[in-house]
This record gives sequence, C-alpha cells and structure tokens, in this order.
Amino acid sequence: MDIVYIETSIVSHATSWPSPDPATAALQTHAKRWMDEHAANYDLVTSRIVLAEARRGDPGAAVRRLAMLADIPVLDENPDTDTVADALVSRSLMPESARLDAMHVATAALAGVQYLLTQNCTHIANARVLPRVYRLLDELGLSGLLIATPIEFLGGDKHDESDT
Repeated sequence: MDIVYIETSIVSHATSWPSPDPATAALQTHAKRWMDEHAANYDLVTSRIVLAEARRGDPGAAVRRLAMLADIPVLDENPDTDTVADALVSRSLMPESARLDAMHVATAALAGVQYLLTQNCTHIANARVLPRVYRLLDELGLSGLLIATPIEFLGGDKHDESDT
C-alpha cells in the first residue's frame, strides 16, 4: 500500500468547526472527506512536528486534532531532516518563516513516503515552487515524493470513462 504523510493542515481542517467562509469550508470538506473515505486505502504516517503543531492553539481544537492523529504511526526522526530543510530554505523554495513547512517536506522525503498530503498551498503545495522542490529532492537522491492536496485524490476511483 502507498504511504501518505499527513501534514498538520489536514487534521486542522478535518477537525475544525465549520467555517462560514466558503473557501475555508471547502478545504474543511475536502480534508474530512479524504480522511473519512480515502485514508483506509493508504498506510498513513505523520511526524513529531505535526504532533507538536496539533497541540498548539485552542485546547478543545487540539484535543480533536490529536484524537485524529492518535492511531497514525509517527515516523522516526532522521538526522538529515535539518540538512534537507536548510536546502529548501537556502534555495528560496520556502522562506525561513516557513521552516516547519520545509521540515514536513524533508521528513516525508527522507522517509520515502509516496505522498505528502497537505492543504498548505502557500509554502508546501505551491504549483509555482513544486517543480523546483522536486528538482532539489531529485538532486539529493530523494525522488518519489508527490505533494498533493485532498481534492487531487477525490474522484476517479471508479475508473471514470471521461478523459477530462
């Protein structure tokens, strides 16, 4: 089974109270739907970074986030994580202020997972930056990671006949 690294934005959106903002509500719906309908098709993993981020903020929300993560295995820490994250930041693929986002990418890539699931399109799943992120990971011998959002997994499960 393919392995999916669950990043913090997924559990945050999947467990938060419904938002009145349509864009945020859509993210919540997609995250919850993916966790409810698709997670069982993959081996899920997460990291200590995600657990630490999930503990932050509103105590009630933190309890919900941690409950969703409770049965997901936590990856072992890799001594090369900082080096890979530093490369992502030093090549201006992610700003220093988004170092934790670089750590998510580094952690997933070093673990050899197939997918990093995120809804952070500012720093992680950013279409303008992803080609350069993938190029860097290839240079480091860490190819094979696909960074994706839940909506990219939705649909197509029934082998639709349409090519569009």
